[in-house]
Amino acid sequence: MSMFDAALVSTELSKRTSIFGLRLWVLIGILLGSFIVLALFLLSLWLTSRSKRRKPKHIHSTTTTMPPITKEIQEFAFVDNENHKHINQHAPQLQEIQVDAGKTEHRVVLSTRESRGACETNTASIGSANARPEVSHLGWGRWYTFRELEAATNGFCPENVIGEGGYGIVYRGILGDSTRIAVKNLFNNRGQAEKEFKVEADAIGRVRHKNLVRLLGYCEEGAYRMLVYEYIDNGNLEQWLHGDVGEISPLKWDIRMNIILGTAKGLAYLHEGLEPKVVHRDVKASNILLDRHWNPKISDFGLAKLLCSERSHVTTRVMGTFGYVAPEYAYTGMLNEKSDVYSFGILVMEAITGRSPVDYNRPKAEVNMVDWLKSMVSNRKSEEVIDPKLPEMPASKALKRILLVALRCIDPDASKRPKMWQVIHMLEADDLLFRDEQQILREASISNHDYE
Repeated sequence: MSMFDAALVSTELSKRTSIFGLRLWVLIGILLGSFIVLALFLLSLWLTSRSKRRKPKHIHSTTTTMPPITKEIQEFAFVDNENHKHINQHAPQLQEIQVDAGKTEHRVVLSTRESRGACETNTASIGSANARPEVSHLGWGRWYTFRELEAATNGFCPENVIGEGGYGIVYRGILGDSTRIAVKNLFNNRGQAEKEFKVEADAIGRVRHKNLVRLLGYCEEGAYRMLVYEYIDNGNLEQWLHGDVGEISPLKWDIRMNIILGTAKGLAYLHEGLEPKVVHRDVKASNILLDRHWNPKISDFGLAKLLCSERSHVTTRVMGTFGYVAPEYAYTGMLNEKSDVYSFGILVMEAITGRSPVDYNRPKAEVNMVDWLKSMVSNRKSEEVIDPKLPEMPASKALKRILLVALRCIDPDASKRPKMWQVIHMLEADDLLFRDEQQILREASISNHDYE
């Protein structure tokens, strides 16, 4: 190109155009830049859609109406007799009831390698830290590799988190054979992962019951400690009682009673059907998983204790969730199955009222659910304790029965609380008669001098 041609091109590019008076070379630059930006935008959209298509379609929430997962906060209760009497998880002084049902004595021996003394301690002490749990003649469980579980949970991605507790995160996933699973990845930086791993593996690895979540296997690889459970796809009781479910709860009265009865059967099996018996130690709404038919399954045995039949209790560090811990356990550390019965009673009240055991957002007189419920019953306002989100009121007889069960379970005297098989009988017996409301009123009106 000659110098004359170059000058001519430069002159043409410097001419002003009719578009905002911009010079031609400026306009060409703007158009070229816009084209580049548009091309990059379209490229990013294509990459994003491709990434979404590559994600497994089976790893997603199956219930669009399920309340969102709430982060669970593990609270530990440590109560000093002299300085903490105000915690006072009040329960009425009750009378014994006569139950004419016989107790079944079917037992399953969990393990034969523990000594008598070992039954008095946390099962975390059983076995060496690096040993894999033995596969017994009952044939429970499978050892999974880290790669298997990583692939099943899509790299443990946050989108697959379905629960988070004090010692680990639970992910949903699917194995290569299309088995849906829940994987609890235990935190190993808090010194508790090994203990919780051993507790759950030894306590429920060999146990099968329709109201207990099934432990399918485990991963013990390097520093990783993971437990693999069957996947329960309808959330937990806490979500459905306290989550955003709208003005009308899908948990009808019959559904709530079915959940309570199933939970009672699961606990009765732990207490009466096993040797050594298992004390769960953390019975609460968030540990009651629900399937599509609202059938309950007790989960999270990380705090469980084994108790030999000849021992009435063990003394241990107080652990549990505030609001559910039995008073004698909180004060003395003495633990037995009656501690679970107390927690179950709180759970029953929670299911009836739709309230949390302790709620500081409520008026002062209603912060403690137990105190409030007893006051309402004493003032003959039993029907007013019902969860306002219930679509229908229960029958008077059904309400009286469940209130009586709850009040008996939280008796401050542990020896007067019913056993879980007795609770089941009270829940199922149609011939449980009430002369009038005086029986329940006596239960709720007993003074709280035991704690004052």
